[in-house]
Amino acid sequence: MIEPVSAPPARAPWGVAALLLATGDALAARFGAVAVRGELSGFTRAASGHCYFSLKDAGGAGALLRCAMFRRSASLLDFQAADGQQVDLRGRLGVYEARGELQLVVESMQRVGAGSLYEEFLRLRARLQALGLFDVARKRPIEAFPRAIGIVTSPGAAALRDVLTALQRRAPHVRVVIYPSLVQGAEAPAALVAALQAAGRRAEVDTLLLVRGGGALEDLWAFNDERVVRAVAACPLPVVCGVGHETDVTLCDLAADLRAPTPTAAAELAAPLRDDALAALQARQAGLQRAAQRVLQQQAQRVDTLGLRLGQPGRALWGQAERLNALHKRLQQALAQRRLRHAGEPGQRAQRLAAAVGRQLQRAALQLDASGHRLQALNPERVLQRGYAWVEAADGRPVVSVQALHPGQTVQAVWADGRAGMQVQRVEPLLPPV
Repeated sequence: MIEPVSAPPARAPWGVAALLLATGDALAARFGAVAVRGELSGFTRAASGHCYFSLKDAGGAGALLRCAMFRRSASLLDFQAADGQQVDLRGRLGVYEARGELQLVVESMQRVGAGSLYEEFLRLRARLQALGLFDVARKRPIEAFPRAIGIVTSPGAAALRDVLTALQRRAPHVRVVIYPSLVQGAEAPAALVAALQAAGRRAEVDTLLLVRGGGALEDLWAFNDERVVRAVAACPLPVVCGVGHETDVTLCDLAADLRAPTPTAAAELAAPLRDDALAALQARQAGLQRAAQRVLQQQAQRVDTLGLRLGQPGRALWGQAERLNALHKRLQQALAQRRLRHAGEPGQRAQRLAAAVGRQLQRAALQLDASGHRLQALNPERVLQRGYAWVEAADGRPVVSVQALHPGQTVQAVWADGRAGMQVQRVEPLLPPV
């Protein structure tokens, strides 16, 4: 009798974590350390220092490889990684268990072609610096309150939108003139030179912005072209250069009068915030008003003081009379003392002394009379006694001009012996002489 053969026992199913771990081990054993070339995409650096990004083929194929570069390896980078750069990566393939994704743990990153291009950048920078194109002494100040700002960039660039948005927010009253140009490619240097020269020739703006968004060193190379650098240095207008991101530095940045870290920052440096300028003007206006008010108050007090002194001329005469009386008493006392000391002298000497004192008193009296006459001549009442009169308004103030009168107004005429109320029938100002 043949016994049936039993089927082999079924293998237990994998757990998800176990399967992913086994897959990662298989990849590590199969491929080991790998080298791959591609274009950076979605590059980010976390606060921890780890870098995360994707690598894709430069030809535009749809393949995408997730990558992670931990802080230790990222600290060894000798360039600033950014989207769009062509790089060679070395690392190990593995599986990121949290999402079940294939990823490359990057141990080193080398920029493709960066060595020779960067060396050319350094050679050109050294040569132009020796020619004085980057000297601080030749840089001009930027207009603090421009009436018009020019922009040299591509009309379709995102940098232009960023700059226009910033200018509209900060200084909507400033006129903007766009000088279109290519900003990337073989024809970009000639186009940039033509745009810079056109802006300088037309001289219709106060400040010129040269802007472009970020990119790889190859993408920004037009702004390292010697022709463009010389055009920036020779431009008769102050130039603010805002090319790339904050870490990107081009030779145009060094030749410009002012470097901005980004295109938006270039707009902010070129145009002051309108609200701040208005606030400063209002503060100055208030200060001028306070200063003018102080001057007017001081002058008004001075006029009041002079008016009080002019309205009481007798005080000066009283003061002179008191001083004269005091001198007379001192003289009499001195004379008496002298007489006591010289009582035995001949009477002739006493007579001469008395005569001299008399003459001095007479001269002093004459001077006093003359001062009194001059003072009385200034008395307005003496003028009224000669038949004149003055006109007072209802509040008692003198009317010194016909411009202060109007028909129907009630005034008073004051004579030496009285006053009379009158009503103005008509006003006839004298015509100025021709």
